[in-house]
Amino acid sequence: MSQDIVNAVRNGCLIAAHRGARSLAPENTLAAARLAHASGAKMWEIDVRMSGDGEVVVLHDPDLKRTSDAMSKFPDRAPWLVNDFTLDELKSLDFGSWFGKADPFGQIAAGEISPSDLAKYCGQTLLTLEEAIQFTIQTDWLLNIEIKDLSGLPGGEAIVDKVAGLAGSLNASEKVLVSSFNHRYLARIKKLDGSIMTGVLVNSFQSDPTALMLELNAFTFNPALRAFCPWQIRRLKRKGFGVLVWVLNNPWLARAYLMMGADGIFTDFTQRFSRRRDPKSLELRK
Repeated sequence: MSQDIVNAVRNGCLIAAHRGARSLAPENTLAAARLAHASGAKMWEIDVRMSGDGEVVVLHDPDLKRTSDAMSKFPDRAPWLVNDFTLDELKSLDFGSWFGKADPFGQIAAGEISPSDLAKYCGQTLLTLEEAIQFTIQTDWLLNIEIKDLSGLPGGEAIVDKVAGLAGSLNASEKVLVSSFNHRYLARIKKLDGSIMTGVLVNSFQSDPTALMLELNAFTFNPALRAFCPWQIRRLKRKGFGVLVWVLNNPWLARAYLMMGADGIFTDFTQRFSRRRDPKSLELRK
């Protein structure tokens, strides 16, 4: 049976790979997606921005300095903002080699990543949203698309229409959850395509998240780890909303939140979690 967002959230204990399996591979790349899928994650999460020529691309940072070789390949293009580069230029960059140098989660030093795997990461190319959705469909997986807040930037409003358009044209509406800290984007998504589920991202405490969810006609409330209280989970669940918490890398802490009623968590370490539906059985992989 084909997977869909609504049932995955309703079933609970949803483990979502934050930017893919980013502790084991370069974030937001196909390599990270493949590892997350192989580890048993139910969904992967990506960040999207706009290229200078209006393409929706998968990148977290507003600039290219941290996760690519843009500074050496285009030394005269400071400050290397994503929206200053065309898709062809972005596709020419290496989005993998930085990972071996930075070892952002210490997993190379810990011996969790082999030299042969590291070598494969060199030359990882940028993903477009279209490519990310196609991979999700091919693997019968699920995808959380976080639209970065581009207010005041080129494409700051058009990106919402493009995300909705791609989800619809690729027949992926049931497989994607669109989230954002810019809540106007979420309202716009629902006007464009009411079949697309939306997730309200927050990183600070909300006094009445239920009212916010109702106002936005959203499906999931996606709070930061310490941006809510347990009683709010219960109230949200009674109203039929899902709750997905970010970012939890400790399985024991994740289990506590799931037992409080959260429907799922985002993690950088999908390899630490077993794919079981009962939150009481959530455990470290041996």
